[in-house]
Amino acid sequence: MNFTFLERYWSFYLVGAKNTIMLAVTAVVFGTLIGLILAVCRISKNGLLRFAGTAYVEFIRGTPLLVQLFIIYYGLQAVGIRFPDVPLLSGILGINFADFMAGVITMGINSAAYVCEIFRSGIQSVDRGQMEAGRSLGLSYGASLRHIIIPQAIRNVLPALGNEFVVVIKESSIVSIIGIADLMYKANTVRGNTFQPFEPLLVAAVVYFLLTFPLSKLLAHIERRMRKDD
Repeated sequence: MNFTFLERYWSFYLVGAKNTIMLAVTAVVFGTLIGLILAVCRISKNGLLRFAGTAYVEFIRGTPLLVQLFIIYYGLQAVGIRFPDVPLLSGILGINFADFMAGVITMGINSAAYVCEIFRSGIQSVDRGQMEAGRSLGLSYGASLRHIIIPQAIRNVLPALGNEFVVVIKESSIVSIIGIADLMYKANTVRGNTFQPFEPLLVAAVVYFLLTFPLSKLLAHIERRMRKDD
């Protein structure tokens, strides 16, 4: 076991970790917004909306993330969609902004399917009397959802949403395939430069652990506080 390469390449892991966190945060925000809309569609009384939400979730959950990444990455190019370069962001990320957005869109779309189910279970866990109380006060179905049901559901699903963030951090390693300089990409770069196939990957695994473990403990603490409040 030889880790002397860290003296020269430790900054690679730092940059990779930064890009991984930025990708995960952006993808989770994107996925949460889409997932909430899909959850509302899935519990809607409108059959078309319910079918669309269900079809999306089943298709995304039934296909590999790698396939989705290639479809988004090459599909955007095939239809001629080009993201304008943002020099400031490209400088901060140290990568092509268009590639970064392809990774964000893919991770966000994938995460949305799982976030949808999280929100759907959270909404359905709220007592049905809450909806009836809102309707009896003169609120429409949509207003009752927005002002009464969804705020309570978000509180219920907060730990699960946090766990989804942890999952996205780990799964984001797949975007290294399309050249996004995340943690895994940087680890592979170090492997190529040092001709050491094992040790750079071990360091990457430790960095992933250092990113996810404190977050997991924070989520567990929040969950305990929420149970205490109940």
